[in-house]
Amino acid sequence: MVDFSTTAAKTVIPAKEFAKIVVTWQQQHGRNDLPWQQHNDPYHVLVSELMLQQTQVTTVIPYFERWLQRFPDVTTLAAAEEQEVMAHWQGLGYYRRARNLHAAAKTIVADYAAQIPEQAVELREIPGIGPYTVGAIRSFAFNAPAAIVDGNVKRLFARLFMLPYAVNHSANDRYFWELAEHYTPTSQNRRFAQGLLDLGATICKPKQPLCHACPLQSRCRTYANACVEDYPKRKQKKAIPTKTGHFLLAINRFGVCLEQRPANGIWPSLWCLPEVSQAPDAELGYEFNHTFSHYKLAGKVWLAEPATTTGNLMQVPYSDLADYGLPAPIRKLLAKIDWDEVCNTKQ
Repeated sequence: MVDFSTTAAKTVIPAKEFAKIVVTWQQQHGRNDLPWQQHNDPYHVLVSELMLQQTQVTTVIPYFERWLQRFPDVTTLAAAEEQEVMAHWQGLGYYRRARNLHAAAKTIVADYAAQIPEQAVELREIPGIGPYTVGAIRSFAFNAPAAIVDGNVKRLFARLFMLPYAVNHSANDRYFWELAEHYTPTSQNRRFAQGLLDLGATICKPKQPLCHACPLQSRCRTYANACVEDYPKRKQKKAIPTKTGHFLLAINRFGVCLEQRPANGIWPSLWCLPEVSQAPDAELGYEFNHTFSHYKLAGKVWLAEPATTTGNLMQVPYSDLADYGLPAPIRKLLAKIDWDEVCNTKQ
């Protein structure tokens, strides 16, 4: 069955003209000085792309630079302990990305002689590398033809072609990938892919897009119909529920009690204040809020006496906290505590 909206979209602008416009604009106005662009190293591309998933460029840059200082190549990363990997990821959130990156490094070392492959069929076999990352590695590291689709590209296509498909509904992804594959050129793929991302991030922004500076303005269907702000279409999300979580804060001059969370569930494998199923008979010390993709957490932190170190429970000295991967709200909470006062009062 032919989808007439997608078919019509392909007639808005010829593929060769589209690629030429994007490449020329990127060369003149795009982002060309990002740290992972300097060497086109496949490992640098892999690290940066996983960090950039759901995280802004300005946030990623210092993390990327620190990461390479400690894990300069795929072999070093593969040999590292998981806890150290998680500690270096601390603050970026979405910690599953760090575990995926670690697993990918181990597979690349074991199965590909520590060389990240170029071919898509091989890249797809590596843990944590999905369709977008496959395209990014092929485009940026090897300058090879490969379609890429992320939130920026979806938004650009939705407005340019006036697409009716909700960008936050996964069932519609195939339409955007179909267009991306149609418009991907056979040369200059590194600059073309970066141009698509740059146009979406800096020109075709979610709010107040800079249509006057867009090189595709004359071809843009939503601009011609004065409805740019009405696109992209989005599927209305259901209100997410709020759940209460109870955590124990047990501290003294020797440190704070932390518990390593299970590999499945929220904050997988990270070190956290011990969580209990219900409010204990104790004094409420702190509260925090944190939003996950599927619910909001209302955290209540209860003051407790230090417990004996057993199993996944460990008393961590204050000076060693930086070496442990902690969930962002727990790290922020611990940073508020006056440890000098604790040492004087909790003997």
